[in-house]
Amino acid sequence: MPTIIAEPVRRLIEAFQRLPGIGPKTASRLAFYLLRAPASEVQELAAAIAELRTHIVYCRRCQNLADSDPCAICSDPSREQQLVCVVEEPLDVVAIERTGVFRGLYHVLHGVINPVAGIGPEDLRIGALLDRLERETIAEGLIATNPTMEGEATALYLARLLRPRGVRVTRLARGLPVGGDLEYADEITLSRALEGRRDL
Repeated sequence: MPTIIAEPVRRLIEAFQRLPGIGPKTASRLAFYLLRAPASEVQELAAAIAELRTHIVYCRRCQNLADSDPCAICSDPSREQQLVCVVEEPLDVVAIERTGVFRGLYHVLHGVINPVAGIGPEDLRIGALLDRLERETIAEGLIATNPTMEGEATALYLARLLRPRGVRVTRLARGLPVGGDLEYADEITLSRALEGRRDL
């Protein structure tokens, strides 16, 4: 039986499918879009992908991905130097920065403790956080891991490490989303919203 799709196109589709959230149909659409796109657009995409590996570094202070070391956030003297928000992934920094509310620094773990997947504390950037505590005066560690079992376990592990070093440990408040209905909230979300209530 003859091959329906040319080999280079098939390889590109398979490459796209390895990306998170891209299924076979989306991968095919992307590949065929690139076949019809102007050569300059395809070359620009290829150059941007190649630059990811050659121009991106880890900030040695916060472990975030950046194009300079230290990164722009760590280099900003207007940031609160004694407040560090600990997040799971670089995308979490992007989400928090988008709010425009947080003015401290960050520390990116690059994952969470997950024994089932074979990921322990030594596989994360926790050692770099402890080294940072030796060099810097950090008054508060805001733990902003996701509210999953692994995120909670990682938060508790970090709290046990930070508190004895004189660091105040806080956690992101959790509760009801804006525009949400109480009747659709699960018990855990509703109980967290009640626990995190504040004066009006």
